[in-house]
Amino acid sequence: MESILKTSRKACPFLYRNSAATLRNLARTPAPVADGGNGLLSMAKKCPIMGKAMAVQSNRYLHSSAPMAQQPTLKLNHASIVNDTSQLPAAIPATHPTETKKKRNEGVCPFHHPPVTHKTNSQSFDYEGLYQEELDKKHKDKSYRYFNNINRLAQKFPRAHTANANEEVTVWCSNDYLGMGRNPTVLETMKQTLSKYGAGAGGTRNIAGNADLHLQLEAGLADLHHKASALVFTSCYVANDAALSTLAAKLPNCVILSDALNHASMIQGIRHSGAKKLIFKHNDLKDLEEKLQTVPTSTPKIIVFESVYSMSGTVGHIEKICDLAKKYGAITFLDEVHAVGMYGPRGAGVAEHLDYELNARHPYGGNGSILDKVDIISGTLGKAYGVVGGYIAGSARLVDMIRSYAPGFIFTTSLPPAVVAGAKASINYLKQSTKEREMQQLNTRSLKAKLAEIDIPVVPNPSHIVPVLVGDAERCKFASDQLLRDYGIYVQSINYPTVPRGQERLRITPTPGHTPEMANYLVDVLESIWSRNGLKRVKDWEAEGGCAGVGTGDLKPAPIWTDEQLRLVHGNLVEKSVTSTSVLAH
Repeated sequence: MESILKTSRKACPFLYRNSAATLRNLARTPAPVADGGNGLLSMAKKCPIMGKAMAVQSNRYLHSSAPMAQQPTLKLNHASIVNDTSQLPAAIPATHPTETKKKRNEGVCPFHHPPVTHKTNSQSFDYEGLYQEELDKKHKDKSYRYFNNINRLAQKFPRAHTANANEEVTVWCSNDYLGMGRNPTVLETMKQTLSKYGAGAGGTRNIAGNADLHLQLEAGLADLHHKASALVFTSCYVANDAALSTLAAKLPNCVILSDALNHASMIQGIRHSGAKKLIFKHNDLKDLEEKLQTVPTSTPKIIVFESVYSMSGTVGHIEKICDLAKKYGAITFLDEVHAVGMYGPRGAGVAEHLDYELNARHPYGGNGSILDKVDIISGTLGKAYGVVGGYIAGSARLVDMIRSYAPGFIFTTSLPPAVVAGAKASINYLKQSTKEREMQQLNTRSLKAKLAEIDIPVVPNPSHIVPVLVGDAERCKFASDQLLRDYGIYVQSINYPTVPRGQERLRITPTPGHTPEMANYLVDVLESIWSRNGLKRVKDWEAEGGCAGVGTGDLKPAPIWTDEQLRLVHGNLVEKSVTSTSVLAH
């Protein structure tokens, strides 16, 4: 009690003026006895601290045999975090603001001034009303996002469990494309680093220190992309935003030419830069050149595009865009987020893969490859590399300028040592091992072929992405729910604004860990869902003139990975190869 009194006396003169013995007597003794005729009782009751203590004691004295009331609790499923307020249980009563205020003012100490109350002006802005209006819009157009409770199991991936740890599902939409999030080399490295250097970085790199692990990781990334330097960020969203906004703001009268399907992080960086923006049609070289011709050669220009576009699987024309940049005095900013680790002899991305044999024999800058033509490359550590973080790679002066001016780098706490070490281990591993990306490609080819046999519409592309077209937001969400609820398959629905309205899809991403049995089960289930729900097949899209490349009659694009690179003979060994080595072995 003495320790409580020390703190409480500072706030209440009543407690300050009386000894501990007197206060104990007041708190422990029944009211008629405690008063003792000295007038302390009436004052003590007005004290918020002593008043509560005496009330509890009085309750015990009068009802000593009654059990203590228990706080009601929610059932486990209701106690889980929900992102839709309409899902909250109606049984929880809301407390009216006036009731809350009344409770705060009860038992105010007579030695204190009454608390200041703020009356709400009836004309004040209705903030909560606005929030609800915006949410209603999302629900109305069926673009409201629901987040499923999925917990990846490291030793069983691509298996995971739901909110119920005993309920396992198969994940078919992870961006951990190669299963490196469970790679023993990566995990062991992270465990050792965690024990040695602790959980966090301790702050920004300027304040907490420029750790040797960060420098080693950046040196490895620069080497990977044949660049002089690299800079690591907390995510590639931050990397794109910080690099583009800083660079374009520093270039006088800069004009940015951006692909129409660029990622939101690049769009945000362009907006933050304040630079003039020209959007060219997706993968349309003619439109890009026409727009380049409208800008004087002497004006600084940045062409911003991606290698693999994650929602469609289409691939940018890297070499031709680099040639246009040189012709019109521009520099190139290439986002390889969905390609690093996945393509090339060392996993540097599509730019490296375009000269596969050359880069395999001479894996360094200045070898005359297309990779050398790209000025700035951004990538992620959170997808094929299985950890988290992002980066840019380019010239030493460019990287140093971004490091010196970009708020997204300067004022952000650095990645933890264990994460940095894990990323470094993953990159080094995939520089040497090609089996993971080869197996991913084989599993992707096999799945696309199986879906084509039953006329399930897959957006045609040459990459590792398998976008299954639904074309309706509500039906796409319903199909995703059916997969999870009825069949134990997790594939998230992709709706607006991630994809245009009318092009909603299920985005499937095979990994080396998906077995032929898993793939066959997925195909059978999709066939059932398409039949039960009357979803459009390829022939239906053809009858309507096509959508998102489905049913347009275009030739099927050749895969980025050739049969020769995958050591296949006319593609006939795909199924056999998948069957023999489908489960990723480390």
